[in-house]
Amino acid sequence: MLMRILERMVIALLLAAAASPATAQPLEKIVFTTDWLAQAEHGGFYQAVAEGTYRKYGLDVQIRMGGPQVNGLQLLAAGQVDIAMADALQVLSAVEQKVPLVAFAATFQKNPTVIISHPGASRLEDLKGKPIAIGAASNTTFWPWLRQKYAFTDAQKRPYGFSVQPFLADRTLSQQGFATSEPFSIEKGGVRPVVFLLADFGYPPYSEALVVTRTTLARRTDALERFLRASAEGWRSYLANPQAGNALIKESNPEMTNELLAYGVRKLNEHGIVTSGDARKFGLLTMTDARWQATIEFLRAAGLSKAGTDYKSAYTLDLVKAVRVVP
Repeated sequence: MLMRILERMVIALLLAAAASPATAQPLEKIVFTTDWLAQAEHGGFYQAVAEGTYRKYGLDVQIRMGGPQVNGLQLLAAGQVDIAMADALQVLSAVEQKVPLVAFAATFQKNPTVIISHPGASRLEDLKGKPIAIGAASNTTFWPWLRQKYAFTDAQKRPYGFSVQPFLADRTLSQQGFATSEPFSIEKGGVRPVVFLLADFGYPPYSEALVVTRTTLARRTDALERFLRASAEGWRSYLANPQAGNALIKESNPEMTNELLAYGVRKLNEHGIVTSGDARKFGLLTMTDARWQATIEFLRAAGLSKAGTDYKSAYTLDLVKAVRVVP
């Protein structure tokens, strides 16, 4: 009798093992494009791939690198990717043009845009009237904000060629940059710069917002919520121990160095770019109405908004409210 029971148990286990591959749920594919080449600023997403966190939530996430020739929002609108990374101002501009896109989360709680100066400046207002190298795109982003808040003038502007060499050669020159990259190159050039993180002075736009089409938002809400939860867990893991994510970043972008990755992670943590502010209360990747409203008011005050645009359609808080992964 005992032998018969044992035989039945063995047969049942074998049948279950044989059936499991056929009954396993297939992973849902998501194609996600970042805003630049693979770097520490994207580390949490690569970490979630490397550690199998997306798979744990039933997702097969393919990360496509952005770059100078890649327009993620165009790819998104054309249906070539499912999720794109973009600055909040880019999303608002798309909505002005009646492109049906919507941001559903934000990677960075602090926009990493900085103004970098030589030693001697102690306040951002110390740079009033002094030359600052900025790129052309900055004329519709942080430069109008600096003019509005600190009375900077266009006479201060100098062309920025995305190189730190002019800065290193001219002690009177300041320049734009990102907290996680350009200061590193300047330090390697022998100058310990003064770095002003504009977010700490009130510059409001979200950076690295996660954006989808309205159709995707309506049809794939559950998958997007799982993507958010896994991404938030990836960021929490990456900022604690980035080894797995960094290995995948270097595989995707062989020009990335260990030294720059380490610097990037250190600055992300030091400035609280991912983990500060509302993220501590509501969870990683969160957004708030107040921040979006402050951004819209800045655009209006600077004369950069288009009359009649429904800016509130540019974002939704529904998904981030359901996902609370605290730092």
